Amino acid sequence: MAFILPPNGGKQSAMTVPLKYILQSAVMLGAIAATLFGFAGRLDLPEFWVYLAIFAAVTAFGLFGIDPDLLEERARPGGQPMGPVYIIAVIVPFAHWIAAGLDRRYHWTDTVPGWFQTGGFIVVVAGFALFFWGMRVNRFFSSVPRIQSERGHRVITGGPYRFVRHPGYVGAIAFVLASGLALGSWISVLVFLPAVGMLLYRTAVEDAQLKAELPGYRDYAARVRWRLLPGIW
Repeated sequence: MAFILPPNGGKQSAMTVPLKYILQSAVMLGAIAATLFGFAGRLDLPEFWVYLAIFAAVTAFGLFGIDPDLLEERARPGGQPMGPVYIIAVIVPFAHWIAAGLDRRYHWTDTVPGWFQTGGFIVVVAGFALFFWGMRVNRFFSSVPRIQSERGHRVITGGPYRFVRHPGYVGAIAFVLASGLALGSWISVLVFLPAVGMLLYRTAVEDAQLKAELPGYRDYAARVRWRLLPGIW
C-alpha cells in the first residue's frame, strides 16, 4: 500500500528512520486529506475525518508493526524500484477519493444511508486487519508476485493462510468495495471497482507462479483449496 513507506536500503540509523517515516507518511495522509476535503470544498464531513483516522492508525501500524526487512522488500522488490503498476495502484485510489469529494460537493449520488456507511467502515477496518494479519504472518508478503529465493522464500501455512491462500487480497478487495460506502458516495464505489478486477487478476497470476516455482506450494494448495473465498474460488 502506498501509504506505508519503508526504509531506503536499511541505511538510515535507528534514530533517524522513525522520523523520516513519520514525515513521509504524513505527506501521504495530507495528500489524501487534501484530495477528499479539497474536492468536497468543505471540512464539515465527519465520515471523512473518521476515514482519515483509520488511515492514520493503519499507517502507524505499517510504520511500527511490520518487519523492516519486509517493508524494504515491499518498496524495492528484489532490490528493484517499483514499475508502472505501482503508479496505477496509486492513481486508482486517488481517482476514487476525487470522485468521493466531488460527489459530496455536487450531490450526484451521496445518498448512502447512515447504517450502510457504518457497515462500510466496519468492512474497511476488517479488510485492513486481514491484510495486516497476513503481512504479520508472512514475511514474504511482497508488493509484486515473485519468488524471493534470496530471502529464503517458503510456504506460509499459519494465521489466515489456514483458511485461504491469499488473505491479503481478500482484505484489499474488502477495502475497495467498502471504501466508497464509508465515504458516503455511490459513484466513488463504481470508480474503485476496476481495482477488484486488477486484484483478482493478480491473485490468479501469483497463485500460478507459486504453484510452478515455490517448493511445497502445490501440496499446500491441495490442502487449502480456496484462493480467496471458501466454497467459491
